[in-house]
Amino acid sequence: MNLIQLMKRENFLWVEKYRPQKIEDCILPDSIKNTFQEFVEKGEIPNLLLSGPAGTGKTTIAKALCHELGVDYYVINGSDEGRFLDTVRNQAKNFASTVSLQANGKPKVIIIDEADNTTNDVQLLLRANIETFHANCRFIFTCNFKNKIIEPLHSRCAVFDFTFKGRERASLASSFFKKVSKILGGEGIECDQKVLAEVIQKYFPDFRRTLNELQRYSACGKIDTGILSMMSEVNLTGLISALKTKNFADVRKWTVDNLDNDVNIVIRRVYDTLYNALEPMSIPQAILILAKYQYQAAFAVDQEINTLACFTEIMCDCKFK
Repeated sequence: MNLIQLMKRENFLWVEKYRPQKIEDCILPDSIKNTFQEFVEKGEIPNLLLSGPAGTGKTTIAKALCHELGVDYYVINGSDEGRFLDTVRNQAKNFASTVSLQANGKPKVIIIDEADNTTNDVQLLLRANIETFHANCRFIFTCNFKNKIIEPLHSRCAVFDFTFKGRERASLASSFFKKVSKILGGEGIECDQKVLAEVIQKYFPDFRRTLNELQRYSACGKIDTGILSMMSEVNLTGLISALKTKNFADVRKWTVDNLDNDVNIVIRRVYDTLYNALEPMSIPQAILILAKYQYQAAFAVDQEINTLACFTEIMCDCKFK
């Protein structure tokens, strides 16, 4: 993607257009913002591990920190190019080993986004890079599941948890409601405030997905009760594509992104869709798999694990057209 394409994308997507550039503007607990503000005031940045659910502002505050410090930074996506050892080795080395163009003498920063989707080999390489390029570069890792980050990386980073509870959740939801109302007003979109509150409640704390869904529906010029019925629909295009190509990372991402949908509705939609997606000989096996996991869903302790296990079994045992 060239610079012109990137600029057009960032001006079109609300999540990029309205991404906070300052720490104080991030919708996060004061305890996190105050600590990051101290990094700015001291002009120093440690290696960081930011962990928590998707869309909670981990990447946003990492970029805001870099902007306020005035440092050069480079982003590697752990779900994309970050999964390949040689790619990470070359990109990290090329960026970290060169002198910063900034005159402030501060180290560069490499942001490893979705680091929990990288392999152990990549994480071991990054651990070595932290030590090799310490004089010239810092690393910020973001992840949804910190237990998928190897301990040697944990021990070399300051760890921040972006899992919000109790009064924090209510306060952040209120702040996000005000921000989204302002965005919609600025975009000239009529909005039913009660409906907006329901949308935020449904997707909280995933601010990114909330904004994406609102932008998608706002094409009709207003946010009304129609969005609530649209939200109940389950789009399986991405899931079927990931199952067909045996892309586990994308299957898992789809599962996490759709946890707020009723599991029985999801399984029924998958059942309806697989008839056209699978080879005829694989359909009976897929039905048995779906039936097994639908039954288990009634008493599963963790619906994410149960649902992901269902899709993984279909991905491994069934043949797609």
